[in-house]
Amino acid sequence: MRIFLTGVSCVGKTMIGRRLSELLDLDFFDLDEEIERFFGTSIERLQNRFITMHSFREEAAKALAHLLGRPATRECVITLPPSGLMGGYLRVLKKSLGIRVVLTDLPERILERLVLYDVDSRPIEKSLTAAEKRLYLREIKKDITYFRSSYERANLQVDISGLDVDEAAQQVKLELEATYSETGSVLERSQF
Repeated sequence: MRIFLTGVSCVGKTMIGRRLSELLDLDFFDLDEEIERFFGTSIERLQNRFITMHSFREEAAKALAHLLGRPATRECVITLPPSGLMGGYLRVLKKSLGIRVVLTDLPERILERLVLYDVDSRPIEKSLTAAEKRLYLREIKKDITYFRSSYERANLQVDISGLDVDEAAQQVKLELEATYSETGSVLERSQF
């Protein structure tokens, strides 16, 4: 089985995806890392080569296609960017088997997990002022609204509000089992 996890920035995709892959005994891949490896540059530097985000996604989808061509990705968990169910990414996903899962959470909780990065994808240590927090909260809410219609393309939406990483991964696993397993307790790999 192949599981694609997406959701807005800082919802917890990478940490939850890693934990979910452990729970399901599957390999884990982060598409952002794969894009950087494939193109030999950071996401932001690659984005700066393009006039529009649509153009960037079209190019970055090549890394997703390359990743899905590897035998190790037949049974795995892959985290996608927030735009993972749009444009070039979506066209690649439609050609591959897998379950698309969107993680949702409250904007205030997403703000608590906010991590800022420099142009080379290195985390920046910064304490946000109250004004900056309000600004970022407004941006998170805009992202939730912007991506909402694309997230309707997912097979499953899992609300992780109030859950820590382990609880969220367990919740995703439970909802996958309930939706895709006849027994409700073990994911049947042959069904995916």
